[in-house]
Amino acid sequence: MSDNSKIEWTDATWNPVRGCSKVSPGCLHCYAETFAERFRGVPGHPFELGFDLRLVPEKLGEPIRWSRPKKIFVNSMSDLFHEQVPDEYIEKVARVMLAANWHTYQILTKRADRMMELLQGKLRQSAASPHIWWGVSVENRKHGLPRIERLRKSKPAVAFLSVEPLLEDLGTLDLRGIHWVIVGGESGPGARPIEASWVRKVHADCQRHGIPFFFKQWGGVRKSEAGRELDGRTYDDFPATHQNAVASLHQRTGLLAALSAS
Repeated sequence: MSDNSKIEWTDATWNPVRGCSKVSPGCLHCYAETFAERFRGVPGHPFELGFDLRLVPEKLGEPIRWSRPKKIFVNSMSDLFHEQVPDEYIEKVARVMLAANWHTYQILTKRADRMMELLQGKLRQSAASPHIWWGVSVENRKHGLPRIERLRKSKPAVAFLSVEPLLEDLGTLDLRGIHWVIVGGESGPGARPIEASWVRKVHADCQRHGIPFFFKQWGGVRKSEAGRELDGRTYDDFPATHQNAVASLHQRTGLLAALSAS
């Protein structure tokens, strides 16, 4: 979608899938759906079909073409583990991430059950690769906390949580096996409120476990005015990135040819 993302915790977005459907309260004011539906019916636009889910195989090779190492948010406009995405297509996405290993990939899902099943099976190599980070959304106790347990059971090399939008006090979090936590409030029209005490509790849990903490935003209708400072400072911590050599132009051309033939 973009090799210059405005999302604070990534460098680029890559969308070999577009569109999604709601599964929990965190989806209520989905920014991706709001954006996509603006263009429903516009001929030739990437979101001519609005937020209907569809595969975009012509986008599969994008990370191979990008020679400068980036943090890449995979499917910022979808969910890789949506029930309408075939296993075989998810495996193709994973093969690209394994091949273009000079990047760091950030995959985020609300469908933790399916991710757990695949990371323990067909995607086991991808789960073990430190340049691929696997994460789940955690918006509340009922839906979010079980996702953390599914992620922990998946045992990826790097596991992270996106606690956004944070909708309630999560209590004391069990962060064993978690390597990074992002927290943020909801933004835009109708944004639900976030309490500073909720954020401080998550931050304290991260400190107790020695986990990098990234505070993205307070959110609200005017998120730029609310800012992203917590108690007078910003938190921009990341896990250590795994450095791999960038493939040469000749090698990248070969990778793209192999992808086209698969």
